[in-house]
Amino acid sequence: MDFKKTKFGRYMNCRVPANKRYQPTEYEHVANCVTHAFWILPSMVGGSVLYFLSVDKWHQVAALLYGSGLTGLFLTSTLFHTAAWKISHLRKVEERFHMCDRVAIYFFIAASYSPWLMLRELGPWTYHMRWLIWVMACIGSMYVFFFHERYKLAELLGYVTMGVVPALVILSMVSTKKQGLTVVFSAFKKSIM
Repeated sequence: MDFKKTKFGRYMNCRVPANKRYQPTEYEHVANCVTHAFWILPSMVGGSVLYFLSVDKWHQVAALLYGSGLTGLFLTSTLFHTAAWKISHLRKVEERFHMCDRVAIYFFIAASYSPWLMLRELGPWTYHMRWLIWVMACIGSMYVFFFHERYKLAELLGYVTMGVVPALVILSMVSTKKQGLTVVFSAFKKSIM
C-alpha cells in the first residue's frame, strides 16, 4: 500500500536516495521537537527523585549519572531538532547540534548501564565493564567528532555494540545467580512454543 496516496500522505516524505540528505516534513519537525522537549522536565524530576531516595553515596552517584544522561539526551535532541527545523539554513550550526545529539546517545547508553553495573555484583567481568562502557562512550564521541555522517554503518555498529557488550556480564555470573535467569529464559521458551 502506498501511504503517500492516502490522507496521511501529507505527513510523510518520499524515500531519499542514498546520496541525499533526508528532509523531514514540517509535521515531522514539530513532532520531533515536541516529543523530545516533553520529556526534559520528567527526566529531571525522575533523576532528582532517584537521587533523593538514594540510601548511600553509590546510589546517589548512580542516580546522578542516569538522571544526567537521560536529561542530557532529551535536551540535546530537542536543541538539535529545533535547530534542524528553524535554522537549517545555518548548516554548520545545525551540524554541531547534530554531533552533540549523537554524542549524547553514546553517553546515555553508558549512563543507562552504570546503575546496573555499579549497584550489583554480577560477576568478575562487572568491574571491567564499569569503566569499559565509559571508554566506549568516549571512543564513540571521538568517532562522531572526526567522522560525523561519513560511515553510517560504523556508527550503527557502535551504538549496537555499546548496547550489547555490557549485557555480556551475565555470562560471568556465578551459577547461583544465574538460576533466576534460567527460570526467566525457560518461561520465555515455553511461551513462544
